[in-house]
Amino acid sequence: MEKFRFLTSGESHGKCLTAIIEGLPANLEIDIDFINAELKRRQGGYGRGGRMKIESDTVEIMSGVRFGKTLGSPVTLVIKNNDFENWQKIMSTNPKDITSEKAFTTYRPGHADYAGSVKYHQKDLRNILERSSARKTAIEVAVGAVAKLFLKQFGITGSSKVLQIGNGKNEEEFHAEIDKAKAEGDTLGGKVQIEYENLPVGLGSYVHWDRKLDGRIAQAVMSVPAVKSVSIGNHHAYKMRGSEYHDEIFAEDGKITRKTNNAGGIEGGMSNGENIVVTAVMKPIPTLVKPLQSVDCVTCLPSEAHFERSDTCAVEACAVVAEARIACVLANEILLKYGGDCMEELLKNFRLQ
Repeated sequence: MEKFRFLTSGESHGKCLTAIIEGLPANLEIDIDFINAELKRRQGGYGRGGRMKIESDTVEIMSGVRFGKTLGSPVTLVIKNNDFENWQKIMSTNPKDITSEKAFTTYRPGHADYAGSVKYHQKDLRNILERSSARKTAIEVAVGAVAKLFLKQFGITGSSKVLQIGNGKNEEEFHAEIDKAKAEGDTLGGKVQIEYENLPVGLGSYVHWDRKLDGRIAQAVMSVPAVKSVSIGNHHAYKMRGSEYHDEIFAEDGKITRKTNNAGGIEGGMSNGENIVVTAVMKPIPTLVKPLQSVDCVTCLPSEAHFERSDTCAVEACAVVAEARIACVLANEILLKYGGDCMEELLKNFRLQ
């Protein structure tokens, strides 16, 4: 069941990235400065590559908003790719402009190149790279920022942090690990944590597998590029006894309280009123300056993997993207639970709970 829905389009070096959001109620205030601040967060982080020096992501609202408030109709967001001016002929939609410039045929291990080329019957792997690139997460962060503006109306806020990069567990160690990997032509992954606070009880449901909140969150975060595992709550549950893990329930002045939150705010597929805590592991970026061994998709001969401009580490950006993805899931659940075609109706229903 989807109330908050969005569709994105665009290629890494194309004209722009676009999103259409459906399901936003009327009269939600849209702060474009907040959306752009979220985009800037995504572009930051130690270890980012040259693309971040070219792009300065800002969003343009093309429809669905008038005088700063949503109309209840679909909202269209656009982020222009500054680098497109250097790729106009290469990424042209006109068949008269066909060119082999920037084409490549050597698979990059860890990317979508091999499976994508088989699935979509492509020999120029540029056709796979352009859409599978993590560049598309810029527009997803913009959508997530809109979802966060919606959630703020209900007092729900989110944050994220980096827990580990390589073997480093604090900022000084993060930088040292990244510097070392960069000097060796290598890349690094890491672990991030996302937390959302002040959620109502009962988002999600136990009645069907595809309505479980933890399942929806896990899918949203797992599909962030380079994420390889997702856990909710204490991810050491596998080595804990039930008496240690489960969060005992108490009552104080008629209010249910907990002293622990090992469940990460979700029990039985539903929010239980505690903070939702999600941990995700990001693999090292698979585009390496020091290329891995691979095969040419045309000749099937051994070759070194194609190198495309890359980051050494994008774990901080991954945290921001995951935060945005979860915001979209939570916005959808609020709409499902409280209903309403305008913010006034939604907030009235919310206060009556």
